Amino acid sequence: MTGPRSYYRPVTEDDLPRSPAAPADDHTGVPLPGRVDPTDPIDGPDGAAAPEPERRRRGRPKGSTSTARTTRVVELTLTVAGGADGEWQAELKQGATWISRGLPVNAASVLRAAQELHPELAEPIETAIGAAREARAARVAALEAELEQARKALAELEA
Repeated sequence: MTGPRSYYRPVTEDDLPRSPAAPADDHTGVPLPGRVDPTDPIDGPDGAAAPEPERRRRGRPKGSTSTARTTRVVELTLTVAGGADGEWQAELKQGATWISRGLPVNAASVLRAAQELHPELAEPIETAIGAAREARAARVAALEAELEQARKALAELEA
């Protein structure tokens, strides 16, 4: 049937909208798969044996327990920072919580700890401590030269 629908004729099954989830019968008298025939004694509404779908259980299925031991991991972050002046500080953090901050640490202790942890850690720290040592030695030499000049100037004023 083509053309506009007439409102003065009886409504047929072709005029009714169909849901895509509910398929229509093919009009052969045999219901399509998935449709329940109320006259069928096995699946009918008169209480015959209709199979129930298995319910999904919550939690982990039995027999799937892991044999591996669960270990608790404690994560601590130790930050050791040293400046060019040779002063070192340590900070300790657990997660987002600071346990200690700005603790003064001896450079020799930092180097010993790094050597015990791993050689790859000790090499850059030893280089940084060596550079700081050289900078301190140069500062001491400059201060000694300045002190010697001040002593000479004082000696000239006394004479």
